[in-house]
Amino acid sequence: MKRILLIDDNPEDRMLYRRYLGHGTDRMRVEIAEASSGQDGLDLFREWQPDCVLLDYNLPDTDGLAMLDGLKQLAPADSLCVVMITGGGSETLAVRALNSGALDYLVKQEFDRELLTKTVVHAIEKNEWRQYVARYHSELQSVNRQLRDSLAELTNIREELHDKNAQLLSANEAIIARNQQLARTNQDLDNFVYAASHDLRQPVNNLTGLFDELRRSATFNDPEEAVVLRLIDDSLQSLSTTITDLAAVVQEQRSHGEQFAEPVSFTDVASDVLQALQPQVLATQAELETDFTALPTLTYVRSNLRTILLNLLSNALKYREPDRALRISVRSYEADGIPVLEVADNGLGMNLNRYGNELFHLFRRFHPQISEGTGVGLFLVNRLVQGHGGSVAVESKEHQGTTFKIFLHGKNGPG
Repeated sequence: MKRILLIDDNPEDRMLYRRYLGHGTDRMRVEIAEASSGQDGLDLFREWQPDCVLLDYNLPDTDGLAMLDGLKQLAPADSLCVVMITGGGSETLAVRALNSGALDYLVKQEFDRELLTKTVVHAIEKNEWRQYVARYHSELQSVNRQLRDSLAELTNIREELHDKNAQLLSANEAIIARNQQLARTNQDLDNFVYAASHDLRQPVNNLTGLFDELRRSATFNDPEEAVVLRLIDDSLQSLSTTITDLAAVVQEQRSHGEQFAEPVSFTDVASDVLQALQPQVLATQAELETDFTALPTLTYVRSNLRTILLNLLSNALKYREPDRALRISVRSYEADGIPVLEVADNGLGMNLNRYGNELFHLFRRFHPQISEGTGVGLFLVNRLVQGHGGSVAVESKEHQGTTFKIFLHGKNGPG
């Protein structure tokens, strides 16, 4: 529900604006308050904190530009959403209003319901995006600093490991096995440094370009230009998780063949994953049911099985249906002699007829309204499962839930 404050001394004009805006739009519902003078408007703004102000330029006790200055004393300028309305069509006045902090400008008798509604919606959305970008720009700077610090620390660790390797290589044959392990550790560090210095450079460059574009087009008169803001939104939302997810993808690709299968208990892996996801489980108040009696253990790469289950459960928690309690079921069993790990939920679900062919594509998202997602999790799950010769089957209906069946093609361990 968006709050709109009408400041106009003409009751007929206020009634007209209220009628135009009273039903809201498909994208937002509105609540409207009215003031007939500048002082009443300032008092009501201070008390009500509206999302947008429709401000008449000519008021009995002041004018629109003075009101803008007064409103900026009550709220930060970069959070102020004001649409100026005047009885005259002076371009000079319009420019002065925009330069003084108004987000848009309308002339009385020259707009209808559609134009007024579109102008108010656009002003509110522009103001929200402006605040969103400022907030995440600060977070981006913090992430960049952390990344630089991490790279410096990794470089130091790398140099220390190289020194240790030189010492170990001069030792006797009894420590050759340890030298090999350190070499693998060095390779892992090399892979991560490569991903951090190369693979992650492009997303950061993309964000820089988007910020530049935003600065060049600070006023959006064409609704289609809102696409630029959505791109910024996507980039900012996915930045922190993209760093982690891309590192995982690169590591999986470069370390193929270096991991070893072992008997793994589904109960132990599930306990480990649920411990890692405990904050999300508590926050969503999810009901989780596990049943591994039909297939208690499996010979598999433990870290890969943990990653598969972690991503599936994380998605179930993330893409829950907000209007009902979340229920998640995790079980293991055999189907035609093939080990199966099944994760089912009653969440948002997906339209598989529309998105089924893109389900495991990198960076593909099907619920953009959920800000945490990056479109990497299912890609990584599918890559890990296929790397073991397995496959993934999905059953899903919108607003009903999703079931993932992971055919693991592993070997059964002792029950």
